[in-house]
Amino acid sequence: MKKNLLFIIPIITFFLLSIFLAIGLFLKPREIPSALIGKHVPLFNLQPVSEKLNGLKDSDLAIGKPVLVNVFASWCGPCRIEHPLFMELSRNPDITIFAINHKDNPSNAIRWLDLYGNPYKKIGSDLDGRISIDFGVYGVPETFVIDGNGCVQYKHISVLTKDILDNEIIPRLKGKKHVKCKIK
Repeated sequence: MKKNLLFIIPIITFFLLSIFLAIGLFLKPREIPSALIGKHVPLFNLQPVSEKLNGLKDSDLAIGKPVLVNVFASWCGPCRIEHPLFMELSRNPDITIFAINHKDNPSNAIRWLDLYGNPYKKIGSDLDGRISIDFGVYGVPETFVIDGNGCVQYKHISVLTKDILDNEIIPRLKGKKHVKCKIK
């Protein structure tokens, strides 16, 4: 009986481990839930990256219509990949894009924007990353959809793609997908 038990225990352990690994194959690792979804943006007031560009504060995000907030940095390779999408979006007068420049030297950010274009209406410089932490940023790039009342509707982590833009971002900007905001 003990010999059979010693033989069966590893098989059962292997079977259970296989089940847990199989379940993991169907999870979506890029979908990290945000604690801010359905809540108002944190209070903040970021300085501009240059004298020519406006800074960014929480009240800028509650303008009566949905807006995008992109967290980027000049040292971020994936930010360069998604940047043409933001340039394209910025040509649409119905879409407002703001930015948080994350832990970046302002002169590097200005050089980067001069080189690749500036799709942002306002950019706040988050030199120490404190506001990014308040937003729950894990890394750059990250993009948020904020409704007209300053409530976070959606968060995308990593490079924005045309597919995500068409299926997740644009419907939220048009109010087709909406999360009820919790009271402050």
